[in-house]
Amino acid sequence: MPRRGWSGGPAESRGSRRGEGARPSRRRGIRLPRSLARPRLSPTRAAAILGLLAASGALYGLAATPAFTLSRTELPDLRWTTRDALIAAIGTPPGTNLFRVRAAPIEARLDQLPGVASAHVLVSLPDTLVVRVEERRAILAWAVGERRFLVDRDGVLFASSTPAAVTAAALPAIGDSRTEAPTLTVGSKLDPVDLDAATRLGSLVPADVGSRATSLVVQVTTANGFVVGTLPHSWIAIFGLYTPSLRTPAIVPGQVRLLRSLLAGREGTIDRVFLPDEDSGTLILKSAAPTVAP
Repeated sequence: MPRRGWSGGPAESRGSRRGEGARPSRRRGIRLPRSLARPRLSPTRAAAILGLLAASGALYGLAATPAFTLSRTELPDLRWTTRDALIAAIGTPPGTNLFRVRAAPIEARLDQLPGVASAHVLVSLPDTLVVRVEERRAILAWAVGERRFLVDRDGVLFASSTPAAVTAAALPAIGDSRTEAPTLTVGSKLDPVDLDAATRLGSLVPADVGSRATSLVVQVTTANGFVVGTLPHSWIAIFGLYTPSLRTPAIVPGQVRLLRSLLAGREGTIDRVFLPDEDSGTLILKSAAPTVAP
């Protein structure tokens, strides 16, 4: 009687379990990692690579040929920047192959020139470099002794001029006689507070304060800060020193209105006016004691 297994059925022989009665196992192939597998190069990709190689060869040939060398540089006629300064900043001598010229570094060097606001460089084949420059625009002149520094809206002292040239250009001039004034050179910047006060006061004309003077002059001094006077000399108005927060140039319009009211009907009798704020001022009359005006 056949021996039964634990489930009640005929017990399988060891041979049927491990030997000839079992299904043969499948052998699995070994797969290589993708990084080791051989890539397939499609016809399209192969054509693209060949095209890049051909283009690289063509560019190399153009960069080596003498047919596209620089022989002419178009430069603008500038007012504040000399031609020699432009050529030095461009730094690209005749004979340079134009396929090796990059515009961005040249533009960056031109932008470093004090009188240049922006620059654009264009390579024009076969032999020309075109340079376009926008210069800074002067809004006032900063006077230190006989020197006149031209100042743009950002406060940059971008050029040195002469008193005659400043007058001819009808630019307001701010005289700086401070004993401890910062050292100013072409390329430096004014203090933002000084620039704000100077632009407000430098734009004044006699009619703004009700004066019969021919013109107004503005100075900044160590003792009194910003001072406005007249030509021919009649009186001076002391506007004072300004700070970034406590006493800003924002009070200048109120000081101007107060000065106008103080000068009304008595300009010829006034020697000087102190304007500590927008609401009250002190008058010093010619050959008289000070008068406090509300």
